[in-house]
Amino acid sequence: MAHDKEHRLLDRALNEIEALKGHKPATDDELRSVERRNFFATSAKFGFTAAVVAAGAGTLFSKEAAAQTAQEENEREKSAKIKITLATEYRIGTTRSYPLIQLNVKENLQNFTNGKIYVKLQAGGTLGIGTALAQKVQAGTIEIGQFSLSNFAPFAPAVDLVNLPYWCGENQKFVNLVTSDVWENQVNKLVREKGFEPMFYFCIDPRTAAKRRGLAGGPFKTPKDLEGIKFRVPGSEILKQFYRLLGANPTPVAWGETASALKQGVADALDPALGALYAFGFKDVLSSVTFNRPVPDSQVYAINKAWFDGLDKETQQSIRDAADVCLQQNLSQVPASRAYAMAEMRKAGVEFYIPTPDELAQWKERAGAQRKEWDDIKIKILGSADKFQPLVDAANKPSKYFVNDI
Repeated sequence: MAHDKEHRLLDRALNEIEALKGHKPATDDELRSVERRNFFATSAKFGFTAAVVAAGAGTLFSKEAAAQTAQEENEREKSAKIKITLATEYRIGTTRSYPLIQLNVKENLQNFTNGKIYVKLQAGGTLGIGTALAQKVQAGTIEIGQFSLSNFAPFAPAVDLVNLPYWCGENQKFVNLVTSDVWENQVNKLVREKGFEPMFYFCIDPRTAAKRRGLAGGPFKTPKDLEGIKFRVPGSEILKQFYRLLGANPTPVAWGETASALKQGVADALDPALGALYAFGFKDVLSSVTFNRPVPDSQVYAINKAWFDGLDKETQQSIRDAADVCLQQNLSQVPASRAYAMAEMRKAGVEFYIPTPDELAQWKERAGAQRKEWDDIKIKILGSADKFQPLVDAANKPSKYFVNDI
């Protein structure tokens, strides 16, 4: 992304200046420390959203540029007829390894509504994370929020269908699915009944099978390698059953305690997408990551439905247009974010493994969505197991969107 390039150029320029002065180049930690101080100073003077935008634009190191950014934000806010809050779980800059595109979402909402809407961006979990954030959107405390489908599922159970393994795990199948008429009619309909208006579902990469350091053997290649493994799982009951079918021991661990659990041997493995593993600092905890691609580790930007329904039709359509562009920007960012995360994790000694077609077939045969064990969940969510096949067909039908797969 452009702001990542600006950051790199700025880092290089600062180091060259220091070298000319006879000083040692500034380290990454030193630069980040300066940037943090400047962020807090800009936030105190101009407001949090202005500081977030300045951080994304790479202007925190310049008081003049930061002031100009703040002025532009102030003018936008004053001229807007509608002011809303967009809350996300991750800090600005995470897009480099995890394609969240928070600033793009803010900009597109403002620009496609011709400045009618001004978006106050609250990043880094400042207004909550996970289910707490989803609950605030449902209640209307926040107009728009970003969260994982696993955290969205308790409030909108229909989306938990994507956690059924080996039917929409690949990026392209997931995108085909969530942009299809079948998904709109069978799933989004149920989501709206829970008080949410889906803005757009976005792509991260499939979940993985990531192994902790100190555990004997190489990367996980087939389900046989998971037998007896203490596999850390999130709250999804579907994922718990998935790992039981694979012969692993599903081990619920709070996300904030997962790194410690792996270091202490309380858990042996976990399954987030590669970008999440890097973004949350697991590069020094893992020995290998297997791209077994069981389910999408996907997320959503969701809107409070009551607020959305109260808008005029033109503004609603402008938001839909903005969402479509946001999705396209997300999809184009996926391979770049993955490449950065892989490069950084390789530096830390993490090994990557892509199963062969025969090995992938063993994963699917052992625990795939075609198994009878999943029928009760299909019936519970859809009312009938027969309604699942049209979703499978939609995942396999090419859409107008393209996304790179591993």
